[in-house]
Amino acid sequence: MSRVVRRPRSAVRRPVTVSVVAVLVLAVGYLVAAAVVPFAPASASTTTYSAPTSSVPDLTFPGYGATAVEATDFPESLRTSGDTKPRSIASISKVVTALVVLDAKPLEQGESGPTITFSPGMQALYAKYLAVNGEVAPMPAGLRLSEYQTLQVMLMKSANNYAGALALWAFGSMDAYRSAADTWLDEHGLDHTTIHEPTGLDAGNTSTATDLVMLGQLALADPVVKEVVGTKQVTVPGAGEIENSNKLLGLDGVEGIKTGTLDEAGACLLFAATYERGGRQVTVVGAMLGGVDHESLDDDVQRLLRSVADNFQVVTLTHAGQTFGTFSTPWQDEADAVSGRAAEVLVWGRTTVSASTHLDRITLGTKGERVGRVRFTITDHDAVTVPLVLERSIDDPGVWWRWTNPFQGA
Repeated sequence: MSRVVRRPRSAVRRPVTVSVVAVLVLAVGYLVAAAVVPFAPASASTTTYSAPTSSVPDLTFPGYGATAVEATDFPESLRTSGDTKPRSIASISKVVTALVVLDAKPLEQGESGPTITFSPGMQALYAKYLAVNGEVAPMPAGLRLSEYQTLQVMLMKSANNYAGALALWAFGSMDAYRSAADTWLDEHGLDHTTIHEPTGLDAGNTSTATDLVMLGQLALADPVVKEVVGTKQVTVPGAGEIENSNKLLGLDGVEGIKTGTLDEAGACLLFAATYERGGRQVTVVGAMLGGVDHESLDDDVQRLLRSVADNFQVVTLTHAGQTFGTFSTPWQDEADAVSGRAAEVLVWGRTTVSASTHLDRITLGTKGERVGRVRFTITDHDAVTVPLVLERSIDDPGVWWRWTNPFQGA
C-alpha cells in the first residue's frame, strides 16, 4: 500500500515569495534608477542673424582746390576731393606755430603762462608785415603780455607780427623756429607739410588737405589751442578788441579752428564742428583750400559739414529679447536664448555687422538665467558682446515622465 507524502505548505510558498520579492526589488530598482538618472544637456541650435544695413555717404564737396574731411574716431570716414599735392596754406601755418611753441613752452589749461616783453626787434615786425599787406595788430612800445594772450592775438586775429614775436620769444631766431617746426612735424607724421616761417606769408608754407586734417585733430587735442580758437571775441591790453577771423565760429556746430588767405593760396579754412548723434558728441575736422573768397568758401564748408553730419547713423545690433538660439529637451520642452539687453552703435557711412553666437550647455534653467553670449563685429568699431538669457524656464519633467520614458534623457 502506497503512501502519499505531502509537502509542508510553507515549502511550496517559499519559491513563490522569493520570486515576487525579486520582481519587486527589480521594479523598485528600475523606478529609482529611472528617477535619478541625470539628463543629458538640452540640444541647442542658433538662429540666423539678419545684419542691419547702412548707406553709402554722399558728401557735398566743392569743385575747386583740395578738400579733406574726417569724423574723429571714425577712421574710415576720411574723404577727399580735388588734388592731393601740397598747397600753400597761408595763415593755417599759425596753428603749427602755436603747437610748436607750446611744445617748447607748455601751458596748462587755465594758466596765463610767463610774461613776454616785446623787444624792439619784435616790434619792428609790425612794419615789416604791414608792408607786404599782412594782417597785423598793435604792439606799442613797452607792451607786456602773457603767453596765453599772445596766442590769442596770433590765432584769433591772425596777426603776423604776434606770430613772429612768439617764435622769436620761444626760440631766439627764425632759423631756430624753423628747425623746431621741422622736428615737430616729423614727430607727428605730417610728412607732406613744410613750414619755412611762423606766419604763412611765405607761399612756401605748404601742406595737403589730409595732413591738415591731422593737424586740426592735434590742435583740438591741445586744450589751450582748442580754447583759443573757439573764442569769438576778447580784449587784450595794448592790442585792443580782438575778433576771431573765423566767421563760421558758432554756426552749424563749428568750434574753430583757423582761416588762411594769400594770393597764392586763395581762401583756406581748417575747420572743426561738433554734433550730438546717438547720445554722444562727435567731432568732424576738415580742410578746404583754394577758394575764391571766404564768403563762398564758408558756404561750401557749411554744405560739406551738413552732408557729413547727416551720414552718422545709429545702428541697432539687437533688441532686448531678440532670439539668437533655442534649447530643446527630450521631453519636448523648448526655450529660446534671447538677448538680455538692447545694443546699438553710432556709425558713419557704410558699415558691415556680423554676429557670432555661443550657447552654453544646459539641462534645466530658470527664466532670465544667462545661457550664452552673442558677439557683434562692426566695421571700424570695437566689438560689442551681449549676454543671452533664457526666455522661459526649462523645468524638470517629473518622475512620471522619467518612468514612462526610461533613460531617454540620458
